[in-house]
Amino acid sequence: MFEKILIANRGEIACRVIKTARRMGIRTVAVYSEADRDALHVEMADEAVAIGPAPAAESYLVIDKIVAACRRTGAQAVHPGYGFLSEREAFPRALEAEGIVFIGPNPAAIAAMGDKIESKKAAAAAKVSTVPGFLGIIESPEHAVSIADEIGYPVMIKASAGGGGKGMRIAHSADEVAEGFARAKSEAASSFGDDRVFVEKFITDPRHIEIQVIGDKHGNVIYLGERECSIQRRNQKVLEEAPSPLLDAETRRRMGEQAVALAQAVGYDSAGTVEFVAGQDRSFYFLEMNTRLQVEHPVTEMVTGLDLVELMIRVAAGERLPIAQADVRMDGWSVESRVYAEDPTRGFLPSTGRLVTYRPPAEGIVDPGVTVRNDTGVFEGGEISIYYDPMIAKLVTHAPTRLQAIEAQARALDAFAIDGIRHNIPFLSALMAHPRWREGRLSTGFIAEEFPDGFSETPPRGETARTMAAVAAAIDHKLNERKRGISGQRRPKAVRFERDRVVLLGTERHELRVEDGPAGVAIAFADGARLEVASSWRPGEPVWSGQVGGEVVAVQVRTIPNGVRLSHAGTSAEARVYTRREAELAALMPEKVASGAGKALLCPMPGLVKAIQVRAGQEVKAGEPLAIVEAMKMENVLRAERDATIAKVVAKEGESLAVDAVILEFA
Repeated sequence: MFEKILIANRGEIACRVIKTARRMGIRTVAVYSEADRDALHVEMADEAVAIGPAPAAESYLVIDKIVAACRRTGAQAVHPGYGFLSEREAFPRALEAEGIVFIGPNPAAIAAMGDKIESKKAAAAAKVSTVPGFLGIIESPEHAVSIADEIGYPVMIKASAGGGGKGMRIAHSADEVAEGFARAKSEAASSFGDDRVFVEKFITDPRHIEIQVIGDKHGNVIYLGERECSIQRRNQKVLEEAPSPLLDAETRRRMGEQAVALAQAVGYDSAGTVEFVAGQDRSFYFLEMNTRLQVEHPVTEMVTGLDLVELMIRVAAGERLPIAQADVRMDGWSVESRVYAEDPTRGFLPSTGRLVTYRPPAEGIVDPGVTVRNDTGVFEGGEISIYYDPMIAKLVTHAPTRLQAIEAQARALDAFAIDGIRHNIPFLSALMAHPRWREGRLSTGFIAEEFPDGFSETPPRGETARTMAAVAAAIDHKLNERKRGISGQRRPKAVRFERDRVVLLGTERHELRVEDGPAGVAIAFADGARLEVASSWRPGEPVWSGQVGGEVVAVQVRTIPNGVRLSHAGTSAEARVYTRREAELAALMPEKVASGAGKALLCPMPGLVKAIQVRAGQEVKAGEPLAIVEAMKMENVLRAERDATIAKVVAKEGESLAVDAVILEFA
């Protein structure tokens, strides 16, 4: 077994590999760019080596720098994680030339299956059903359009060396193909150093289901069940689960055996994933093979009880797989939410900055049969950089049934406090409560279909509103008690404080009375309802945890002027707690009306201006591209919302802009 391994990656996956290596008694080496000098994976590893500037193309993607770090530290093997060099055939070949073991598949398998075009050719030769498409080299936008016209719309434009949604576009017309081709090639070159793309038919109402395989160097390959990854935005996964609510045992077996046969055909000898696009009738087509560990591997680990990173390390060291296909068992259900630094209310655009607050929920067995796991690579006070993927953490729950795993995920999300940047936890919480998700009626178009106008946090209603009003009243009561206990504020005689309160929760009004309860306070509502509230919450804590009416509840708390902002179960509202007289007076206060945003194009997220496509004095039509802004390896085309004339171009190409910075002004 290896004594020391190097992790050629960053963020949560580097931390994930380090944890398993540490448990196995293997020393670890981290590599880091200038932007990651103080990163968590650097702190966790036994050693760390600087490898260059912040852009990945000058650090994490430079093979020579990784090899040099191995020489310098004496690392015997390298785990590539996912992304970066994980599917680059030249990487394991360069390591092999230096006598260093690659903890991943052999170069020939990567060449055959890691390249999206070549993998489809291999699958077709093996008589595996594949999606109709063109697998040759596409020379120009015009060539791409002619191919799409022949296949029929809609089509998918995908990077040959791609993954994670980078270099991927869906096109419904010739114009969209031409533009999508240019953007996909540019993103592919930036993310993978390979600008080749291909075009294939986009299957309508599809589901994304993938099979986890693992092989050793002795010809053994098995499959470890499936993962459903249909909930996606911008072609990037948001929620994953294992098993899939679509599959039955027979379909699972057929997909698994097909995945194994394909892996054996190319001599596959590590962890990999065979992805399928599936119809609602359980028909399925080979999509691609990812010759690496997947982001969503934890859900497979949770239901099988296997450590995929450990298996990868052991087979790389020449050991045989410790289990056969007949030994694989799937126990219970697991759900994973990807927590991203992005603004779901602005079309999921990336957010960057300092994590002023980062308080994940408690991990481990939280209830009988219920486990919470949080894979992360960040810490409170750390920075979310513009240079890399915006993932903050992967929150995973496991329970005996799918609904129990979803309920556990909802509670864990409510207890996950992040501040300082925008994040998608409110959106993830809303998904957990969505009837279609809970029923398992999924497709890759789920988000576009269920949120056609984008996502916005909804105010609480019904019992959720009553629960939040009770929490608001309990918080106010706690704060009042604290004020009374401040030195010098006590009066010589007991003072009777008013217990009747009015809670203004968003637009809702709740009249109630705060009374002493057996374990805390009791909230008596004007309509006769009564809720016992108990919590050990203290002022300043970002999450209120306790029981409301006998139910375990977590509510995120953020102080605002004259009140608190509460978030719970995918809803959010400002809460202000008044005495009855204060409420009467507050109703008489005039509301401030926000002024217009002005005649300007604002940068929707922190990013780099890749291109300005207009000039001062130019007339533009609604829908025309104005500028391209790149953030976290994704290019975003900003378009005119209406016909207008450009008065002034403020930003310059190559300039880094903050969110809401002015790019150009309209006349």
